Amino acid sequence: MVLAWTLFLLYLLGTSYLGWLGLKKTDGFSSFAIGKGDLSPLQVGVTLAAATASAATFIINPGFVYVDGLSAFMHLGISVYVGFVLMLLLLSFRFRELGATFHALTIPDWIGKRYDSQNFSLYFAFINLLSFAFIVLLVGGISIVMQQLLDVSNLIALVITLVFVTGYVLIGGTYAHVYTNMFQGFLMVGVSVLVIGSGIFLMTGTENFWGEVAGAGEGLMSYVNPESRFFKDIFSTYIAGFCIGGALVCQPHILTKALYVKTNREVGQYIAIFSGVYLLFTLLLLVGFWAHISVPAEALADPATGVFRQDLVMTAYLKEAFPDWLFTIVSVVLLAAAMSTLDGLLVGISTITANDLVLNLLRRKKEGDEEKQMVLAMRISQLVLVLVAIAAFFVALHPPPLLGIFGQVGVYGLVLAAVPPLLAGVLFTNVHKKLVWFFSALALVIHFTLYRYGMVWFPDGTLAFANPGVTATIALLATALPSTLISWGLRNQPVPQKD
Repeated sequence: MVLAWTLFLLYLLGTSYLGWLGLKKTDGFSSFAIGKGDLSPLQVGVTLAAATASAATFIINPGFVYVDGLSAFMHLGISVYVGFVLMLLLLSFRFRELGATFHALTIPDWIGKRYDSQNFSLYFAFINLLSFAFIVLLVGGISIVMQQLLDVSNLIALVITLVFVTGYVLIGGTYAHVYTNMFQGFLMVGVSVLVIGSGIFLMTGTENFWGEVAGAGEGLMSYVNPESRFFKDIFSTYIAGFCIGGALVCQPHILTKALYVKTNREVGQYIAIFSGVYLLFTLLLLVGFWAHISVPAEALADPATGVFRQDLVMTAYLKEAFPDWLFTIVSVVLLAAAMSTLDGLLVGISTITANDLVLNLLRRKKEGDEEKQMVLAMRISQLVLVLVAIAAFFVALHPPPLLGIFGQVGVYGLVLAAVPPLLAGVLFTNVHKKLVWFFSALALVIHFTLYRYGMVWFPDGTLAFANPGVTATIALLATALPSTLISWGLRNQPVPQKD
């Protein structure tokens, strides 16, 4: 325990120092939001990989692979990875070019300027509040590891997490996010290699490894698991995974990385770096298979209730695979992994609320000059950081049963709304604002309605409506495809864009 606290305090000190360096580079609201365009492809690529992987990849998703087997790995791992990288290539280059022209700071800001519509930007400022669900997922994931590592209660773990991460983001903004994510990202690369190495050693040392995994449960080694609530058919497992991977690029803290650099060449370079690093992180989902061989069932029971908890799979495997001192080091890095996404989301939600909600409304009334408005925006963004942290604390104090699903429902809604205007806005010059706005709102309605009522309306259906990836994919196919095709058909027609 002394080693755990020592390493954790060293991590806090190192990250705090990087946050202070971020403060020195931040000289206004614009640099707080996206920096000054002076970040290298290596910095952006590693930061993007660290911000994308997060608690879901390192802590939550291996539990789904443990329960649902190969189908979960193919959905959450391979399918999502391929869709994500392809969409990143499709959107990032043109997004950066237009963003530089518009001097955009956020995705809602980019959309508002691309379609010459303050109302459209305001709409997305409200939609962005759905990212709060993902913030709760991350905070809950960090708490799980911290309780195991430092032997503290959920209450203490939440206080440490939210005070610390909110603190260094509060002072350093985007530069603190990038500097700390670089540090966290390289730690995560080292630990990923270590954990994957332990799994390879386990597989080579276990006779008929995959046979034993298959014998641990029905359908665990099936490409589609008919016993699963979430991955029981081709659509739910592969098509939904690919589509959701692509849609997730439209998260505020992901696509805006293109605005951190100055040229398309640098965009290509950071995407290449990201693709390699993120693939390494994705392979950590294999822990779900390895745990069937090395982790006793009782290690996955909640200490208080005795109920099985799939989100304990990663930490339980690490305890079995490594000696105490190495488990401690790896666990500190898992905390870093979760914090690396949390700080990016906090920068995003605070910047969007200040720039695209408050400043949006102030500019309509033409109150104050631009400089005063930017100072006000900075203060408001910092206030929002604090309010979001307080709200996340109270929700995560009594977390929902499946943190992964809770977070996915909210963040999928956010990205679904963003796909139609971003895709059409990047691909075509003339786009009808009302068209993409309609399909954006329709995507939200379809996703949330099917998730809530899908199994009620279609009780005998084969689709896994309990998987928010399935409802989100149906919404995506029903809105992004027609909005893009119609925009292509109308691409040569000039359209009025002003509110």
